[in-house]
Amino acid sequence: MADIGEISREIRRAVDTGTVFFGSKQAEKSLLSGSTELIIFSNNAPKTTKERIQEYAILAKVQCFKFEGNGLELGAACGKPFVVSVLSIKDAGKSKVATAFQELEPTVKKKEARKKAGVGKKKR
Repeated sequence: MADIGEISREIRRAVDTGTVFFGSKQAEKSLLSGSTELIIFSNNAPKTTKERIQEYAILAKVQCFKFEGNGLELGAACGKPFVVSVLSIKDAGKSKVATAFQELEPTVKKKEARKKAGVGKKKR
């Protein structure tokens, strides 16, 4: 099971050994040119930006993942001293970031399903 620490390590490995673009404009360009493998959003990425990039990703058949940290934490995971709200990975290099996110996805989906079903909520 992949955890947040492992995902951060894999993101850093992708930045160090692969080809990665930072920012929403670069993500859009890479999606339109068809040269990206996956997109990673921070949990505080602007909603309109996120929706626009997700539409492009659907058309390009590229997976999008949500990083469970804010832009500052995603920037730190990349080894950068600035906020990163959108990360586009063209070539993952020696990283296995896509598989790390896919291992995390079932737990995220289970939590969302539990919220929708109202499981775990306190009754008043």
